[in-house]
Amino acid sequence: MSRDDPSTERDVSSVSTVGNAEFTASPPNGLVTAADSATVSQSVISRWNPRELALTVLFLAPAVVGLGAFVIFPLFQAVYLATMGSDILGNPTRFVGFQHFEELFTPDFGAVLARTAGFTLMVVVAGVVLPMALAVPLSQRLPGMRVFRTLFTLPFAYSASAASVVWLLMLNPAMSPVNWLLQLVGVTAPGWTTDSGWALVTVAGVTVWMVSGFNLLVLAAGLAGLDEQVLEAARIDGASGIRHFTGIVLPMISPSLFFVIVTTTLTALQSLGQPQVMTDGGPNGATSTLVYSIFNQAFHNNNSNYGLASAQGLVLLIVGVLLAAVQFGVIERRVHYR
Repeated sequence: MSRDDPSTERDVSSVSTVGNAEFTASPPNGLVTAADSATVSQSVISRWNPRELALTVLFLAPAVVGLGAFVIFPLFQAVYLATMGSDILGNPTRFVGFQHFEELFTPDFGAVLARTAGFTLMVVVAGVVLPMALAVPLSQRLPGMRVFRTLFTLPFAYSASAASVVWLLMLNPAMSPVNWLLQLVGVTAPGWTTDSGWALVTVAGVTVWMVSGFNLLVLAAGLAGLDEQVLEAARIDGASGIRHFTGIVLPMISPSLFFVIVTTTLTALQSLGQPQVMTDGGPNGATSTLVYSIFNQAFHNNNSNYGLASAQGLVLLIVGVLLAAVQFGVIERRVHYR
């Protein structure tokens, strides 16, 4: 009888032992029955002992409690308040449906969204380009670079309120060193926080100053981690100047650059301390961004319109989700992870 004769095949399961574990080969047809799946599930469950389960619950509990208390519960609370009317003290009174959302379809709220978009665009562009321009020379191995790197990253240590107060003093017409420098070159200083055309730019500039320190640290770390062999090979191939930076350096630090873009966008969308301290949303609402509008409706000047503020908060959530989808769906595709 031939060895290749099909009649010699037997439908039996072979068992092989490796160490102390036994492995049963699957049937020749490759099918796994429900009984086999149940046996595997029971064996996996039986390996969990009460001590391991208790440790698992113990380690997961802080994260789950924090997520529920600071993310899930506030989200459902915002949805609830957005559909409820309130009395003068802000207590929910009656169900109003989508009335608060209908109140958002006004030119005033459209202007708030436009200011938020312009403010975010200014902060993200300047807050990424400026630290990048500083990180390239500061990453050079020259004497004194550590001192300059430390000085440029100091704004990272300032809170929003402290930075706003510092720049209010810097831009005060009675004692402004910035205005004094402009006068030396024959330029008339504008009303940095009192002119409607300059107020939003001023607040955005202070925000850029605040985020530049952290972004500089991240981008400098990315530049410090570049592979010297790759850079040297690019120079031998003739890459230099702008071509060397855009074609070689920029793709290699794209993960750090993408991280900076995402965090700066979140910082710009959530900025409240700067417009509140520097301009209080003025002049004439020129610096009233979406977050400030939420604060104004819910808390400012003893306001307690929690329903409208919650509706605006949900709009902010939707804007953040859409921006995240664009960033992670479009921009991240150009990121080169090593």
